[in-house]
Formats: sequence, C-alpha cells, structure tokens
Amino acid sequence: MNNIIVKTIKIPPGEVILGEYEGKLCLLDWKYRKMRGRIDSRLAICLKASFSEGNCQLFEDTERQLEEYFSGKREAFSIPLLTVGTGFQKEVWEALQKIPYGKTESYGGLAAGMGRESAVRAVAGANGANAISIMIPCHRIIASDGSLGGYAGGIPAKKKLLELESHMYLKF
Repeated sequence: MNNIIVKTIKIPPGEVILGEYEGKLCLLDWKYRKMRGRIDSRLAICLKASFSEGNCQLFEDTERQLEEYFSGKREAFSIPLLTVGTGFQKEVWEALQKIPYGKTESYGGLAAGMGRESAVRAVAGANGANAISIMIPCHRIIASDGSLGGYAGGIPAKKKLLELESHMYLKF
C-alpha cells in the first residue's frame, strides 16, 4: 500500500493538515472542517494509500512559503501539487488557480469562465471539495451578492485571507 505522509501545522487563521504523496502536496486542508472524513477517504481510495505522521522537505518548503504568504511577502506558490478528484473537480481547481491574488470571483462567474454557465451548483460543490486550501484559492470565491458565502476553514478564516490579499490587514 502507498503512503501519504501527514503533518498538522498552525497558520494564523487556524490548524491545517499537510499531506505529501510521491513528492507532491496532496493536502493542505483545515483540520476541523466538516468534510474532513470525506476528503481523507477520497485521497486514501484514489491513491490506494494509508496515512502516517511524518515530516519531509516538501513540508518545510510549504511552511516557509505559507509564512511568506501570511507576512505579505508572497502572492504565488511554487509547491508541486497533486489534485485528487474527478475530471470536473480538477477543472474547477485549475480555474480557481487562475483567479489573481487580491481578486474575488462568484460561483457563477467561475462557472461562466469555464464555459459551464449552467453548472454553478456543481462548481460550488467542487470548490467545497478542494483539499489544497490557500494554494488552490477557493477562499477567493464569494456569493454573487458580495457576501462571503461558505468556507471549509470557517468564515473568519476566509475573511482574514481575503483581507490579507487585499492588503487591508497584513498582521494576523
């Protein structure tokens, strides 16, 4: 059986779990999210892997880049990512990565940008299934009325991330 190395770290908005598989980050997700079991199960089944606590160079690089991000010194990440999901989910996660730092988009806008105007609910579902928060910036998706909508890390964390990126609030 394959192995996903995991480690819990603290970042300014809360605790996240990092996951490494074959040299790529497959997990950067909120420790206490409602879908925690579903996300872990998807990774384990699709990668035919079990989880074990550990550390690796990728985690050190990830932690350093997250520190730079939270201190306002980094807007883009260079960590190799492994997305695990359906073809449609991966398409949504690719689209999320095209939303520029400091900008937001609505679920409808994201769907339209993908050429899938009628798939707003499916896009929202794929957005919520994202296992690599912050680096795949699902926090940049807001409701069409301008409200924050939902977020796996909680609305306070989403608000802090958006404020950081808009340079309204640089210290956590």
